[in-house]
Amino acid sequence: MSASINIALIIGSLRTESINRKFAEYIVSQMPDRVNIKEVDIADLPLYNQDYDDTTIDSYERVRQQLKDADAVLIVTPEHNRTMSAALKNVVDIASRPYKESVWTHKKVAVVTASPGSFGGINSGLDVRKSMQMLSAQMMIDPEIYLSRATDSLNEDGSVTELTQKFLQRFASDFVDFAGKLGD
Repeated sequence: MSASINIALIIGSLRTESINRKFAEYIVSQMPDRVNIKEVDIADLPLYNQDYDDTTIDSYERVRQQLKDADAVLIVTPEHNRTMSAALKNVVDIASRPYKESVWTHKKVAVVTASPGSFGGINSGLDVRKSMQMLSAQMMIDPEIYLSRATDSLNEDGSVTELTQKFLQRFASDFVDFAGKLGD
């Protein structure tokens, strides 16, 4: 049996009824039992300010530790104004500081975006990738997931449609392999 894998899940939307949360929950439900997933709560994080680098902020330390402890990070996020959400950018910045103490260095990261619009959050996904590349994270390249018209990928009860389930099942399997699963 393969060793357990610890995944940190970041949902880039603070909305309770976020469509990205629904897709994240489905992806998580497709992970094997040996994968431990812990959502990183980002709603309580003060906006990053470099003046805080020499100060202990409990919520910053909690998030940094969760990300350090993870074998990989799954980011599921909307697009806000053609880029990543402010909440996601904040956690990216917090975890990259203080200088030379970034938790992103060599961290395995995958990003999924979903948007009701035509482009599926592709700009957000590309901006996340750009930031992570600069921070020396190891980005999962394939498959890329940018769910356009994402509300059409949900049934009336909020569950993921069968067609989208197949797509996300492949992603979940590939992500587990990327995160370190060597096979069963």
